[in-house]
Amino acid sequence: MDILSRLIDLARPQASLDLRCLLSGGFDIDHAPMEAGIAPFHLVLGGACLIETTGGGDVALRPGDFVLFPRGAAHRVRNVARTSATAPLTQSHDGMLPIRRNDGHVGGDGNNGNALATQAATQPDVDLLCGRFVYSPGSSALLLNALPDPFHVSLGGTQTLGPLQTVIALMRAEAEHRQPGALAIVTALSHALFAMALRVYGEQNASTSGVLTLLADARLGASVQSMLSAPERAWTIAELGDLAAMSRATYARHFNERAGMTVMDFLTQIRMTIACDLLLRTQRSAAEIGEMVGYQSEAAFGKAFQQSIGETPGRYRRRPQEDDVAQG
Repeated sequence: MDILSRLIDLARPQASLDLRCLLSGGFDIDHAPMEAGIAPFHLVLGGACLIETTGGGDVALRPGDFVLFPRGAAHRVRNVARTSATAPLTQSHDGMLPIRRNDGHVGGDGNNGNALATQAATQPDVDLLCGRFVYSPGSSALLLNALPDPFHVSLGGTQTLGPLQTVIALMRAEAEHRQPGALAIVTALSHALFAMALRVYGEQNASTSGVLTLLADARLGASVQSMLSAPERAWTIAELGDLAAMSRATYARHFNERAGMTVMDFLTQIRMTIACDLLLRTQRSAAEIGEMVGYQSEAAFGKAFQQSIGETPGRYRRRPQEDDVAQG
């Protein structure tokens, strides 16, 4: 399994689609902050809009743009001109997803032939698909915490993004025609879109530091793959440098420049990410899991886990069940 696929597998994000927005004229839609482990996203199927963040920044979205809030930050979706809302929002259902509009049209169940004709006639200023990824904070930390918030990938007409454009075009076609199985297809494509957006971001931002930039560096790939494949090994920087065909000093410097962290800090994050995954998905003891990720004693593992994750391995393992009880 390649490195990015492995990190996505560990993060185990579950995609769900919330609604589709067909908006015209002035609109200003507030999105409250989400709880930990929920990352809302927006995909522009057509038209344009603005995302205003709590930090005061703006993200201009065009057709095919994807924006994700990895840490669930509050934000607003506005029309490009930032004019006041021209009509109240209404919500209906098109047979696949809830539809939010502000043009006064109230849709039916999506089964009559007039629904698509009415939608085409109104020609909304923006056609926005909104959803979320739900993930386990600990096992996703290495990937999700490394992303900027917001995480924005723009098609921008770049030829290398042809496959991404194809995925988005297919999502739009399925959303418009709403044939049997459309929701399952669009949800599955959301996973593909996420993986492709991660890959493209790393390629487009090669001059910056971060995990995605690190993964795009072919020279460092073998060493990163080895750390992921054998986290229990007592790796040295010299050994990892040999895998990258670099001297110890050159490897350490190059890795730090690409990853934005030291080699050993990255190795610790890999170990904690895998440990979190094993705590949630297996019944192995903390001592066994600690040994599997490179710690010779349960006490050493527990101390490292507490420092990295902020709670004990046992508490982390119990949290999902406790959250289910609380929600029930």
